[in-house]
Amino acid sequence: MSARIRAMLKLAAAAALALAVSPAASQASGVRNPDSYTYLTISDADSLDPSFSYDTASHMIGLNIYEPLFQFDKTSTEKLAPLIAEQVPSAANGLISPDGRTYTIALRKGVKFHDGTEVTPEDARYSILRFMLQDRAAGPSSLLLEPLLGYPSTRDEKDNILPSVWADANRAVSVQGDNLVLRLPRPYAPLLSILASWAPALSKPWAVKNGDWDGTEATWRKYNNPSKQSSPFFEKAMGTGPFKLERWDRKTKEFILTRHDQYWRGPAKLRNIVVKGVSEFGTRKMMLQAGDADAIYADRPLLSQLQGIPGVKIIDDLPTMEMNPVVFFTYKINAAGNSFLGSARLDGEGIPDDFFADKDVRKAFAYAFDYKGFISDVMRGKGTQAVGAIPKSLPGHNPKGKKYQLDLKKSEEHFKKAFEGRLWEKGFKFTISFNSGNLPRQTVCQILKRNVESLNAKFKIDVRAVEWPTFLDAYRTSKLPIFVMGWNADYPDPHNFAFPLLHSKGDYPMTQKFKNPEFDRLVEEANAETIPAKREATYAKLQELAFEEAPQLYIVDTVRYRTQRSWVKGWLHNPIFPDAPYGSYFYTLWKE
Repeated sequence: MSARIRAMLKLAAAAALALAVSPAASQASGVRNPDSYTYLTISDADSLDPSFSYDTASHMIGLNIYEPLFQFDKTSTEKLAPLIAEQVPSAANGLISPDGRTYTIALRKGVKFHDGTEVTPEDARYSILRFMLQDRAAGPSSLLLEPLLGYPSTRDEKDNILPSVWADANRAVSVQGDNLVLRLPRPYAPLLSILASWAPALSKPWAVKNGDWDGTEATWRKYNNPSKQSSPFFEKAMGTGPFKLERWDRKTKEFILTRHDQYWRGPAKLRNIVVKGVSEFGTRKMMLQAGDADAIYADRPLLSQLQGIPGVKIIDDLPTMEMNPVVFFTYKINAAGNSFLGSARLDGEGIPDDFFADKDVRKAFAYAFDYKGFISDVMRGKGTQAVGAIPKSLPGHNPKGKKYQLDLKKSEEHFKKAFEGRLWEKGFKFTISFNSGNLPRQTVCQILKRNVESLNAKFKIDVRAVEWPTFLDAYRTSKLPIFVMGWNADYPDPHNFAFPLLHSKGDYPMTQKFKNPEFDRLVEEANAETIPAKREATYAKLQELAFEEAPQLYIVDTVRYRTQRSWVKGWLHNPIFPDAPYGSYFYTLWKE
């Protein structure tokens, strides 16, 4: 099987390079465009609204336009540095109450939005309330709803708004003099880490002027679970960060950011930032080689084609906090206008909408994947097979947990059990998908296709590459039968993997239409546990259950690498930054 994987990779890489038909320009002498920095990624952003965007492409842009109360200090995933806040609250400085339930946050004086107006405590309050109350389906709002209100969603299982939401939110977030005050229903240790990445400061007057929520109880329900493009923050931005949004060209997938000269920490050394989505690797490589790009996204299988380029530096073995790639099964597929389902029946030309609700189907796919071959050939041996949903970089990871291995005999056995034998008799046809330009995810799809189709001539799987925003829309509406994505940490705690991957209110289960009360119980029990050994034991049980139920397939615990021009200076790797190590944080960069 390993030889087959190598053949797949060769074909994919050749196809990528074939798109770059003209030779790369010769390396220019000296630094190209010293005041500008160009990063080439593989996809476009989805939205610039901080309460909507929950993907790395969007969040990375936001990281440079907006600022939260705190930020992780340089490369640390433990130490925080104040940004909008004057200092980081702690029990020692008296800004966290003895019972751990009240946080007092004084805002830094003189911090200004890009329009020149000064940030106020009311802006900070509005930003946090808006982040929670908008609560877009499969969005990031649960990150603050859970610690501040005590529940992960503003809506019940029937999608009705809970009656106590406004009272709870208004009690949890208030202004006292010059301070923002947060009151929690119970202690929540990761809160500061969450605030270091989420709910950045928005200008309330600007938001209201541009048609957004006015901050009152009377109107907030109107803005709950909004559509993507209904928000004034969808393609406009008003932050306090080191860069301002100059232009987002959605046709060319290009962002242009310009320096905020009145930035409170002093202006950035770079004047302009260009972030452009280029799905073809050959084009990205050519522009890097010519000096027209300063850094590019490149998957691990392509590393050998970047080594040895004059003036290009490769930084390898960078730690991560991610589970990527992951195979997800949708238990109840949205069949309306769905081209991924074929006939939408178990007739050999499609699959029914509950196809993956059958555990035997999921297990059959789990045994049909070549985990060792993928790590060896696609990841070039960089990484180890994942054990459960929690990566090895976090407590709660269980290195002794059960793992699936390639076993086509067991795969066949489970396929024959599925749908009481009718699946094996009838066969199926459907589409498995990934976001275009992502070679490892593409290869995951191809491995599953090849191995599953080898078991029965009636099994037919198409593989489809989908542009990132379109892919996200199809994912959020539960139209993807099987899809390959990943999860990067929002904050450095195992709950940030257990909840979004396995709890029924988590990001993925909500779109997978996957709900299991035992998963919910274990996730909540582990998060509430304060004794480390007991917490880890609960996470071990959770991951044993995940192995048995197979709602997702976890493939590899890996490390990353970065490719950039040697003239780029000041780059910092922090695995909590979105799109790390590729795009990340531009304020610290310069070129020489």
